[in-house]
Amino acid sequence: MKQLNHEEIANNQQKFPITIVCDAIRTPENIGMCFRIAESFGVSKIYLHESSPTIENRIVKRTARNTFAQIESEKYEDFSELITSLKNDGNSVIGIEITDKSIDIQNFDFKNHEKIVLLLGSERHGIKNIDLLDATVSIPMYGRNSSMNVVHSLAITLYEVTNQLEVRS
Repeated sequence: MKQLNHEEIANNQQKFPITIVCDAIRTPENIGMCFRIAESFGVSKIYLHESSPTIENRIVKRTARNTFAQIESEKYEDFSELITSLKNDGNSVIGIEITDKSIDIQNFDFKNHEKIVLLLGSERHGIKNIDLLDATVSIPMYGRNSSMNVVHSLAITLYEVTNQLEVRS
């Protein structure tokens, strides 16, 4: 057995009908890692709130490792306006959040949605306008902690979503 280097790995490069909306995420490392994770899972686009660190931020650049050059992104100002526009474009808006109506991620049928928006809440307050969402999914956890880093939850969710959508392809 031998560990492969970057030149020896041939990923199945594929884009999925997945958009990520970052609802006022403030930590540059989280923004950078959001780009890195999103690119590795074939996400089509990322929306960043105008108050979030930009891709010009040196920490975002270092953490993203140039993946922001490979994935479309756009700033937004008004959350409600953006979500309404995305819904009008045929997207299902799914929040990664623990609510009284959340469905365990492995039980949510992502295949029934043509275009998916995954919504990430801010690190401190979660998703503020939860009533605008079509659904929320949560990740079962087995330790004492009741939350995890926003980018870790994104990675787990993207794995589940792309795993389900790839079967459909």
